[in-house]
Amino acid sequence: MSGAGGFARTPKPPYYAVIFTSHLSEADAGYAAMGETMFALALAQPGCLGAETARGDDRLGITVSYWADEASILAWKAEAQHVAAQKHGIARWYDHYELRVARVERAYSGPEGRDLG
Repeated sequence: MSGAGGFARTPKPPYYAVIFTSHLSEADAGYAAMGETMFALALAQPGCLGAETARGDDRLGITVSYWADEASILAWKAEAQHVAAQKHGIARWYDHYELRVARVERAYSGPEGRDLG
């Protein structure tokens, strides 16, 4: 589910991406532990193909999780521990967030094996 350098290893498209961009508040006690728990829990869900995450010094973070289908995404959204984490995030940890769901139609990797000529 994860490859070199933290990149998710995904199958040939199509599949889905859930893109969660957030800005952490200063009151982030407990966030890191919950984030690690949710990342591991998401990867264990049926239909999860992998995930990638990063957070900068400016407290802006992006997590992209990849899913086989929309039903798997909806099951993850409704998973009890995830619901509890969402409530904590809204109440305590996030100044703002955006969540987007997209269907991946094409995917490329490289630079090895990538001929642009």
